[in-house]
Amino acid sequence: MRLSLNDFMDPELARYVEEVRTENARRGIRRGPDNLSELREMRPATLGGSTTVEANGRRVPVRIHEPQGRPNGVYLHFHGGGFYLGVTAQDDERDRRLADALGVVVVGVEYRLAPEHPWPAAPDDAETAARWLIDHAEELFGTRRMVIGGFSAGATLAVTTLLRLRDHPFAGAVLQFGTYDLSGLTPAGRRIADEYFIEAYAGQAPDRTVPDISPVYGDLRGLPPLLMVVGALDVVLEDNLAMAARVAAVSEVDLRVYPESLHGFTNRDTEMARAARGDIERWLAARLS
Repeated sequence: MRLSLNDFMDPELARYVEEVRTENARRGIRRGPDNLSELREMRPATLGGSTTVEANGRRVPVRIHEPQGRPNGVYLHFHGGGFYLGVTAQDDERDRRLADALGVVVVGVEYRLAPEHPWPAAPDDAETAARWLIDHAEELFGTRRMVIGGFSAGATLAVTTLLRLRDHPFAGAVLQFGTYDLSGLTPAGRRIADEYFIEAYAGQAPDRTVPDISPVYGDLRGLPPLLMVVGALDVVLEDNLAMAARVAAVSEVDLRVYPESLHGFTNRDTEMARAARGDIERWLAARLS
């Protein structure tokens, strides 16, 4: 069997490439904070509107978006931001759109952020939200159909949650350009090994190859079907390729690479981003049908 990166790209996306190149040039290269002072300046204000939920004696805030009518399922979502930035309210527009398009309840998790709350605080909160949803989805929303996913660091948390919950009921997971090796020991991981977010999140961990930090090292058997979305120009492209290869050996994975696209591209107002969001919605609808 012969493979190239183009095998993971829809050829129809070629018509959007020039628009993406223009947008990339307009925006330039954006970087995250390099220290705690910069981090605090970049952090958005925490917004209200969250509901606190509890499982196994732990509590975590969530934001809930419900559709009109009886839900078809529930999507548990983790926002991005390198484990040290972001609030789930930043995804309100996208979560609301997904709830209306698919008729699903979207539950966004307000997990604790590093460095004030380093690993394992974020995966603890992610697990708490998942256990709460498993216990109460049918009672609160009238459905037991559940999917999980996340954006950047949130995709990592979606995988660590699934690895923690080996008996999970999730029918699928959507992973948008996650980070799966924070150890810096693999070729993919070395590309981001000097990033401040890794030191902030996992700098005190004695071993960053534990799957709860770097899922690519985990026993990936038992994962639900995965949709992995990543841009061809994303710094974590190789990390996603490595993770997809490991998953493919033991489970089902649908890897989709989007040409000329950078990290976080699905948030942009471009035809490429709209195509990716449409792919995600169709994949989720199939998993919840």
